[in-house]
Amino acid sequence: MPTNREIQLASRPQGWPTEDNFRLVTAEVPTPGPGQLLIRNRYMSVDPYMRGRMNDVRSYVPPFALDAPLDGGAVGEVVGGEADGFAPGDTVLHGLGWRDYALVEAKAARKVEPGLAPVTAYLGVLGMTGLTAYAGLLEVAAMRPGETVFVSGAAGAVGSMVGQIARLRGAGRVVGSAGSAAKVERLRALGFDDAFDYHDGPVRDLLRAAAPDGVDVYFDNVGGEHLEAAISSMNLHGRAAICGMIAQYNDTEAPAAPRNLAQVIGKRLTLRGFLVNDHGHLREQFVREVSGWLRDGTLAYDETVVDGLENAPAAFLGLLRGENLGKMLVRL
Repeated sequence: MPTNREIQLASRPQGWPTEDNFRLVTAEVPTPGPGQLLIRNRYMSVDPYMRGRMNDVRSYVPPFALDAPLDGGAVGEVVGGEADGFAPGDTVLHGLGWRDYALVEAKAARKVEPGLAPVTAYLGVLGMTGLTAYAGLLEVAAMRPGETVFVSGAAGAVGSMVGQIARLRGAGRVVGSAGSAAKVERLRALGFDDAFDYHDGPVRDLLRAAAPDGVDVYFDNVGGEHLEAAISSMNLHGRAAICGMIAQYNDTEAPAAPRNLAQVIGKRLTLRGFLVNDHGHLREQFVREVSGWLRDGTLAYDETVVDGLENAPAAFLGLLRGENLGKMLVRL
């Protein structure tokens, strides 16, 4: 019988995580009981929100436990267990990554069809990542045709989808920020009207040059200086969908609020945070529309794949440093 490797949280980071915060351990392969599935994981996702779960603080989701495996999105093959609607060999999406074999309640697994798209797409463009972009742009920020859209962290898994969906839904101008010249060029290739490397100067100045007529919709993956710059450039009745604030996830001190927050009043802006789980009612519409764009080639997506469960911590740390293009995945 094979053994089961898993990545545990060994300690809680103070500031930036390091590989010392993780531990690779070997355990027995679990035995499924009634209504459970044993899944051999093939790919797992690492995502920015996982950094918050490493802290022992109250939030919308419980923190990771010490000396226990982390979890997150994964896709794999059913190799054991009995449950209605599932059979050995089925490919399923579930939430127990960071291990070779996962024991999953059947009600928490969703069967996917590998023939419709590569299985990794269900962790990205057709999964939580894609739905986050779709719901945040179209429902939370309520983008309308002809509007100018600014996306921070635009070369990441969510941001790159936001920009393309905005273009396909008729945005008048789409602008993105990224962390390197190569990423900026990729954004232009994906159809962004303009993009800039935020290392090249104050974000406020770079954004004003890229969107001289102002911003109507801001999709925020970064926070910090980007949020302040967006508020400065937003037009009357502008809307911001606040998805993430990766710029401050590793800060050891509380960040200062945007210094220009009072502009929200005069401009009558709406800044709205959101969680993708609140928008599950859009899933069917989202899959239908996005899969159509994938089939006809009008929407593209990038993946950065790291091999080996033992390298999952390094992949996660690389994600926090911005080393990925598109979705960061680990192949087990």
